[in-house]
Parts: sequence; C-alpha cells; structure tokens
Amino acid sequence: MGRLMKAGEIEMDFKHEIVLPNEDLPFRMFLFEGYNGNYKVIKHWHRSVEIFLVLEGKIDFYINSTFFPLEKNKFTLVNSNEIHSIDVPDPNTTIVLQIPIKTFEAYWEEDQYISFKRSNSEQDNRIVDLVSNMWKIYEKKEYGYELIVKSHFYELLHILLTGYKENDLDKEVLRQNKNLNRLSKITNYIKENYNQEISLESIAEIFGFSPTYLSKLFKMYGKVNYKSYLQNIRVEYGYRELVNTDLSISDIAMNHGFPNSKAFSKEFKKRYGKLPSEYRKENKFSKMTRK
Repeated sequence: MGRLMKAGEIEMDFKHEIVLPNEDLPFRMFLFEGYNGNYKVIKHWHRSVEIFLVLEGKIDFYINSTFFPLEKNKFTLVNSNEIHSIDVPDPNTTIVLQIPIKTFEAYWEEDQYISFKRSNSEQDNRIVDLVSNMWKIYEKKEYGYELIVKSHFYELLHILLTGYKENDLDKEVLRQNKNLNRLSKITNYIKENYNQEISLESIAEIFGFSPTYLSKLFKMYGKVNYKSYLQNIRVEYGYRELVNTDLSISDIAMNHGFPNSKAFSKEFKKRYGKLPSEYRKENKFSKMTRK
C-alpha cells in the first residue's frame, strides 16, 4: 500500500491533500518542491491554512481561479478548503508554512470554519519577517531552536486572528467547505491505495454509495471524473521518482499503478508537455548548471 502526499494534473482537476505537522513543531514548514522551475501543482484543497512566501524568484499562484503573482518577499495566504494551484516556470526559493485547522479551534466561526483575508498593508511586512526568520532558525536547528520558532509562530497566529480574520462568512463558502470535507474522506482512502487496482465500483461499495452517485460526487464537488483523479495521483508519484531516482521509466510506471511505460508516458505528457525521458534529461541538466 502506498501513501500519497501530492497528485498530478489535468487542467480542470482538483485533489485533496493531507497536511501533517513537523514532528518537532505544531505546524509544517518546508521548501517548496518546485524550486527548480518547470513545475506545476494541480488545483487542490486541504484542511490546513497555508502561507506561501517567495524569498527568491517568482511563482504564479491561483486561488479559486484568481491569479496572484508572487515575487521576492511577497506571500499569499490560502484558507482551509480553498481550491488553489501553482505554475512555476522558473527556479525559485519559496517557503511553505502549513497550519493545521485545529490550531484555530477556539476561534472557529460556523461549521468549524475560519477564513482570513489575503492582505493587510499594515501587517504584511511583519508576516514576511516572521516566516523568513522562522525558516532561517529552523534550517540551522541550533540548541533550543524550537522555542524561538514557536514564539514567532504564536506571534504569527495572533496577527492572523487580529488583523486578517474575516467575521462575516459567505454561505456559499461554508457550503463548499462542508462538501469538500465530505469528499475528502473518500480521496484519503484513494491516496493510500493509488498504486493498487481500485475501481469506482469498489470505492463506492466501501463507502456505501452507488457507483453513479460517487461519480456525480467527484464531478460536482471535485470537478474531475474518478479515472482522471486516480491517474493524476499516479503521475505525481511517478514524477517524484523520475526526478529523484535512476529507476527505469518502465519500473516507475509499474511502481505507481500503470500497466506499462507507454501508459505512464501518455499521462505524464498531458501534464508536462513532454515525455518522461525528455523531462528527466532536462531536469538533470538544469541541476548540473545550477551547481
């Protein structure tokens, strides 16, 4: 059984992502994996609240189809269950801070939901400073680093709650949040079993739905059919193995639920516009030139 943290992409596809804290911190903070450029993240959602801060370069960010270009020392905030995607044509250094939704449990509004504005001119610079410093301290991991990082984190939470929190929530936003939470129970199971032979019928039986109803659930709230969703997950995991290992394309295809390399290559090209062999060659050359 495999575990999934990312899914692949087709233009209108959505996915759900599980976010877990770092073991040493009550949140998750990491370097965005698209740092080499020529990378895309599909439209997806998750329960956590996210901050993306660009330290070098730029990335193209989309939230609910609205474009947010991010340049050096600029950030965007992504609310819980807010559908977003990223296009990364060029190399960059971007910090991702993911805050579990339960962190805000004492401050929830209706339906256990909280929402934040994306900009506050008086506070934006302080958030950039806090997240930048948290990353620098976390990278070094000097004695007692957890205490300083956590102190910055709790100051960040206070700023979000007092300067960015939205108090009048739109009913449609609450409705979408509830529906995506419901679909997430199903997608979580799929992500844990993506490299197995799992059909729409078998998933429907497990969750007590008819195949017809489950198919409608994916299309209505996930904006993707079941087959495309499953293929996207497999492509994403195949991508990671393609760029991080020397395994053959045939082995990668078999490791991630594809019947053969041809099937993997077809789905891979849909997302990246080139064959896996071409992408691997270009990626290795890019790494060599950046050293």
